Amino acid sequence: MNAQDYDAIVVGSGISGGWAAKELTQKGLKVLLLERGRNLEHITDYPNALKQPWELPHRGKNTQQMLHDHPVLKRDYTLYEGNVDFWADEKKCPYVEDKPFNWFRGYHVGGRSLMWGRQCYRLSDLDFEANAKEGIGADWPIRYADIAPWYDHAERFAGISGSKEGLPQLPDGQFLPPMELNCVEQDVAARIKKRFADQRRLIIGRVANLTVPHNDRVNCQFRDKCWLGCPFGAYFSTQSATLPVAVKTGNLTLRPFSIVTKVLYDRDAQKATGVEVLDAETSQTYAFKAKIVFLCASSFNSTWVLMNSATELWPGGLGSSSGELGHNAMDHHFRCGASGTVEGFEDKVVYGRRANGFYIPRFRNLANERRDYTRGFGYQGSASRQGWEREIAELGIGAALKETLTEPGPWTIGMSAFGETLPYHENRIYLSKTKQDKWGLPVLAMDCEIKDNEKKMRRDMIADAVEMLEACGVKNVKPTDSGYTFGQGIHEMGTARMGRDPKTSVLNAHNQVWEAKNVFVTDGACMASASCVNPSLTYMAVTARAADFAVGELKKGNL
Repeated sequence: MNAQDYDAIVVGSGISGGWAAKELTQKGLKVLLLERGRNLEHITDYPNALKQPWELPHRGKNTQQMLHDHPVLKRDYTLYEGNVDFWADEKKCPYVEDKPFNWFRGYHVGGRSLMWGRQCYRLSDLDFEANAKEGIGADWPIRYADIAPWYDHAERFAGISGSKEGLPQLPDGQFLPPMELNCVEQDVAARIKKRFADQRRLIIGRVANLTVPHNDRVNCQFRDKCWLGCPFGAYFSTQSATLPVAVKTGNLTLRPFSIVTKVLYDRDAQKATGVEVLDAETSQTYAFKAKIVFLCASSFNSTWVLMNSATELWPGGLGSSSGELGHNAMDHHFRCGASGTVEGFEDKVVYGRRANGFYIPRFRNLANERRDYTRGFGYQGSASRQGWEREIAELGIGAALKETLTEPGPWTIGMSAFGETLPYHENRIYLSKTKQDKWGLPVLAMDCEIKDNEKKMRRDMIADAVEMLEACGVKNVKPTDSGYTFGQGIHEMGTARMGRDPKTSVLNAHNQVWEAKNVFVTDGACMASASCVNPSLTYMAVTARAADFAVGELKKGNL
């Protein structure tokens, strides 16, 4: 083994890893950033970002070869010719499904920060206090006041556009100017506000797309091609935002094709000494040493590393003494709501392609209301006019069809709810004893499902959407339910949760592994509950907070 020393090692270069690298290097630490996949350079490695669909070899359609190579990715919209190379190679990196699980991964520098939906919302004290009040899972060891300054810090740097609403269940933040609701959305928003006495509110999404130039990055061009990579740097990603800052410090070493197989643990000192790395190209093994280790490899992969570490002391891996490592897996269940058509705006059209939609914050189980389930949900959606791709039933072919398609179609509006999944101990991931990946490493097995609470919630998620649209005069309102498979929300969380007690949690209030205080886990694995809002902003804030604490402890000689 070859060894090299650093102040800090960061495992994973996605949203959390990029933030860890930025914060630690800015504070003067020499940082090694390890990424299991290839490097992707900003701008130059976005080959299809400026192409139109008809410029792609198959016009953006999936080929039989793509369907064959990506049996998981093809289950959803995620398989697309324009960015198929941004997703993990499923043949090299398989997993086991004890129960159906859709795991969509990005193994390259930047990870899923290049393909994420960019919706950014804060958790509130309603979320941080829920577990304790309801006796579910483990109590969060922090409250909103602890993380609020770090939400501020993350928003100011990343550039989050949004409107201030004064809602206790959805705290306001440090926003750039908001994007605009279109004319139909504005009308529906006003009707919802009036009909439901402002107890339900339709607002513009809070999104990590710049509406003005910010931190040497250009504002959004309203192309709505974010998941192809943005050559303008107009949405937050590792490549556009955190990595350039880390590189500029001169304190960063980036090493792609580096699969971290375990955290190296000193049983006498009761702390980590570094990590072991398998080179993905040469299969050679290396050891890298550091004073602190940040695991930011995405929720399940960070948990995998812990499970594969210090097994001579803990058969379940580093952090497993509580019996909670790998358990309490969460996602957001969604893909149900309602849609309909809107009359009266035939003289209006939309200009540009807004890379955003509307949001309806949670309104269930607030104050004194109690449904037959706990927690709640919010809606994401949009209104738009159908374009030339619509089908004209009466006109199958010829000049009349072409003439009709030159005019925009009717206005439609739709919304899909995102519901909170509770942290069930029995929803778990574990190391398979029978299946290995290309490098001979054990793969993860998934044993997760939604339960009665979520199924009851889904009834309201549909019924409330129908009720709101009908109350607003929307025509032909239809309930929608496309079905949900665990993992489909791409918000996997919770398998190394924070807590107040080492007997019931993996991490403490500062994201330190109880058994190794110099190992920090700051991606979605740390989540003690899921809330119903998109989680990435919380990962950013938690990572920045933990990095600040880690450097402070290093200076005090405590790590």
